[in-house]
Order: sequence, then C-alpha cells, then structure tokens
Amino acid sequence: MADKIKKAIAMIALIVCALIYWSAPRLLHGQSQKQRTTPLSRWRPAREFPGVGYVGSSTCAQCHKSQAQNFFATPMAHASEKVSDCNLLIQRPRLTFKEGPFSYQITRQGKQSIYTVSNGAQSISEPILYCFGEGEAGQTYIFEHNGALYEGRTSFFRELGNLNITILHSRSVPKSLEDALGRRMSSEAAQGCFSCHSTASVSRSQLQLDRLISGVGCEACHGPGEKHLAAVKAQNSTDLQIFNPMTLDSFDLTQEFCGACHMSFEQVIAMPDQGGMNNLRFQPYRIVNSRAHFQNDPRMSCTACHDPHDNLKHEAKFYDSKCLACHLSNATEAKTEARNASPCPVAKQLCVTCHMPKVELAEMHYKFTDHWIRVVKSNEPVPK
Repeated sequence: MADKIKKAIAMIALIVCALIYWSAPRLLHGQSQKQRTTPLSRWRPAREFPGVGYVGSSTCAQCHKSQAQNFFATPMAHASEKVSDCNLLIQRPRLTFKEGPFSYQITRQGKQSIYTVSNGAQSISEPILYCFGEGEAGQTYIFEHNGALYEGRTSFFRELGNLNITILHSRSVPKSLEDALGRRMSSEAAQGCFSCHSTASVSRSQLQLDRLISGVGCEACHGPGEKHLAAVKAQNSTDLQIFNPMTLDSFDLTQEFCGACHMSFEQVIAMPDQGGMNNLRFQPYRIVNSRAHFQNDPRMSCTACHDPHDNLKHEAKFYDSKCLACHLSNATEAKTEARNASPCPVAKQLCVTCHMPKVELAEMHYKFTDHWIRVVKSNEPVPK
C-alpha cells in the first residue's frame, strides 16, 4: 500500500510539473519576437497549414542535398506507401493467416495486392490502398469496403514472416465475416493515422487522399514549402517561411514535436492505464520519465541520439558516445561544463544494453528499445 501511495504522489507531482512547464511561455532558441509570430513558428507534425501548397521532398532535395542523401531510404520516408509501390508486398506475393473458421490471405495481382478473408463458405475481397509501416517490425494494410476506409484485422510481422492479428484489434474470434475483415476507421481515426504516416493528406480538417504524399516527407516536419521556395527564389534571407525544429528547446522538441506522432507524455497519460505495456512504442512518453529529460537538460532530446535525416542505428556501441557526451567515463575524470553527469560504476560501453533494455511487446512480435532511461534491476518488472 505504501508503495502505491508513493507512486501516486510521484505521478501527481510529475503531471503538475509538466503542466507548469507546458503552460509557461518559453522563447524558442535563436528566434526573435518577429520570428516567433510568423505563421510557421508553431508548426507541428500532423497539423494542417491551409492555404499553402506542398512542393514534395524531391524539390527540397535539390538544395538540401546532404540531408536528403540518406533520407529517402529511411523507414520514416516509407511510413506509408501506395500499394503499387509497396516493396514488402511485391517481394511477398502471398501472405496467409488462419484463425478459427476464418482464413486470411493477401495476394499480389500485377500492381495490386488483394486482401481476402473467408469463412469457408463466403469471402470478402478488397484491393489494398495503402501499406502503413516499412515492415521493419510490421506492416498494416488500409483498404476501402462499402465506401469506408478499413484497417485490416491482420498485419504482416517481420519476426513471423507472415500475417497475424493487428495490434490493438480484439483477440477474440470474430462473430461474422464482416467483423473478421477489420476495423472501420472513423473520420477522426483516418485523419490521425494518415497525418502521421503520410504528408499533406489532411486539409481543412478533411482527409484528401488525392493530395497525399506517401511517407513522412520533408514538409511533414518543416511545414509546406511553397512560400519557402518563393522566398528562396526572391533571395529573402530574413524570412524563409520554413520551420526548423532545432529552434525548439529539448523538452518541446521531444514532447511537442516528435511527440506529435510518436506520442507525448501528455497524450499517453490521458489513455486508460497509460496504454498498458503498448506505451513501450511511445518513445517521448517513455523518455519523459528519465530523470535528465524531466529536469529539462538541454542536451536530452530525440535528436541528441537520432538524426531524422538518416537511418536508425541499431548497433549498441554507436550510442556510447551519446551517453559519454554527458556522463563521465570514470570516477577520476574531472567534470566539465558539458560532461558533468556521474559515471556508471559498472561499465563505460554498451550503455544502452543495461539502461535502455530491449523489451518484447507480444502483440507486435518485436523487441522495442525502452526509452525510460534508468538503472534497471534484475527481476524488476518493466514500469508503465
């Protein structure tokens, strides 16, 4: 009981401090008052910016060659794909799954992939429209049925090499063929999914798939580029009409900006039971529980370890230099202004293997790196 009370008090304190932090007016680093009041100064991913056109990432790449060099191969750039371009389904022309009386299959037919569910006597088939997720962990399929968008009840999972039940779908055997097909997406759900998996798909609070740009492109993070392109052509260096996320402080960058799609503390704390163990997928929520991030250490943000223009690094050794940018290597090393965090008494390499362990999320058939940075004790349950 005492432990529960302590946890409850700690959570209340965390929420109060977060609310105070978010409500306090903060200047954006390097921005003047004039810059803060320009229309794009509060740009956030998954938001719309009506009245300004998108130019496409290939246009951005003509000037920003170094940022674009590896970006088009990243999972983020392939967060959604039209089925005609979906490499995973091209490489796997037939995927299957069976549950009780229902069998599922996805079959490739030319540039289409057909999603079919059957109960043995009857079947429903629909052409897939979009693939969500590159497939590193899994890939989910969106199609239309009876005039409405649906999220398929089965998804591809890399670990299984085949289809299985889509995350957050009921694990109970469906009562009918229609129920077995998948989940009908409400207008709000469709807008939420497409706005985070694609670019320019929502305008004036309406889903506009005819304008959709597949994947999370440059303009998903920097805002629509039409006015920026005009400013560059006019050589207007004082107002480039584009948003640079690096002007944000570490907390806003992680929670408001990256958290707009990767799920912030504010979003997750509003979920029933904080989303359960599924919140392992929500890195901004997980990291806010880390002491340095909550204390608003300016070095502690998503981009301190990850370059959004490059592929994610999977080797644990790569992140040692990130940890040692703040932490001392040993107790005899002198502190500096930049490196003043205490050294680890156990090791000075492969830090993330201990302090950010990989935890398997059963529904995803995948091990996620836990971004709740902490001293992990053996046999201790993973905190939510």
